[in-house]
Amino acid sequence: MHLFYTPDIAETLTLPETESGHCIRVLRLVEGDEIGLVDGKGNFYTAVITLAHPKRCGVRLAETRLLLPAWAGNIEIAVAPTKNLDRMEWFAEKTTEMGIDAIVPLLCRFSERKELKNERIEKILVSAMKQSLKAVLPRLSEMTPFAQYVSEPFEGQKFIAHCYPGGEKRLLSRCYQAGMPVRVLIGPEGDFSPEEVQLALDKGYIPVSLGASRLRTETAGVVACHTIHIVNEIAGLE
Repeated sequence: MHLFYTPDIAETLTLPETESGHCIRVLRLVEGDEIGLVDGKGNFYTAVITLAHPKRCGVRLAETRLLLPAWAGNIEIAVAPTKNLDRMEWFAEKTTEMGIDAIVPLLCRFSERKELKNERIEKILVSAMKQSLKAVLPRLSEMTPFAQYVSEPFEGQKFIAHCYPGGEKRLLSRCYQAGMPVRVLIGPEGDFSPEEVQLALDKGYIPVSLGASRLRTETAGVVACHTIHIVNEIAGLE
């Protein structure tokens, strides 16, 4: 069954123009065909096409199911965007496929990219959500200054992954408590500045390691997300 993203379908009963064009002009679906819809808020719909129009495809909702995330807690990764935008897009795609609740682009002292247009990444999030058969679209924040972000209140566990030697850094897999909401900070290729690390520690962030290998920014973000999922999955088996 073909799947389409329709954030306001319950009110409009009409696919957005882009999805309408893909449905009718590209896939050549016709009235009476059955399709799947997700609204990005947790609802999965089975629908029947009632108006095969390439700009405003009309549907009738046949079935509605609540399809909330399968993982426990709230997973939020705050990451300094890479200079090569393709790598940031890869991170967004893969973490959405795994399951993530929020992605926060961080503006750090050593950030390679100081500005970020979210439109392209938002499209990737939608595509990855549909491809992985999820119904909740991850939240994507605007670029947020590091000091502002770490100063925000957060009810859950807070971690910072940095590469500076010294101090006790346990593996994230050893620190994260299954089922807890979690934030993980991932720095730019040049790492966080010493002042940023200290500020995060002062704000209650716990320093963690993602393993023995030195990882690129986007890889570190994916590893952090995957580690949290593994801890939750293991806890669910016990």
